[in-house]
Amino acid sequence: MRVDIRGTRFAAAVTTAVLAAVLVSGSFPLLAVQALVFAAGAALGVARSPYGLLFRRLVRPRLGPPAGTEDAAPPRFAQGVGLVFALVGLVGYGAGPLWLGMAATACALAAAFLNAAFGYCLGCEVYLALRRVAG
Repeated sequence: MRVDIRGTRFAAAVTTAVLAAVLVSGSFPLLAVQALVFAAGAALGVARSPYGLLFRRLVRPRLGPPAGTEDAAPPRFAQGVGLVFALVGLVGYGAGPLWLGMAATACALAAAFLNAAFGYCLGCEVYLALRRVAG
C-alpha cells in the first residue's frame, strides 16, 4: 500500500501543533488524545488515522493529483515510535517527573516538525535502517 506524501506531511503539521500546545500547556488530556492518534496510525496505517482521514476528506479534494507516494510501512512504523514517546510523556506528566513528560513530548515534537517542515521522516529513516540491518 502507498500513501500520498502530502498527507503524511499534513499529519505531521497537525501533530506538531498539538505537541507544541502540550508543551506550552502541560495538558495531559491533549497528549492522551495525540497518543490515541499515534496508536490509530500505527494500528490502522497513516491513511486511516484521524489526521489521514481529515486530509483525505477536507484537504486532498482541493489539491491536484499527488506528485508522489511512498510505501505506507515506514510512516506506520513512525507512528508507533511517536506512540512510544507519547506514552513516556504521559507517564512523566501523570506520575512524574515532569521533565520526563516534557522531554519525551519535545522529542516527538522535533520529529514531527522535521517531517512537516522539511519532509524528513525520522521514524521512517529508523525503519529503513532496521530493514537494512535485518536484511
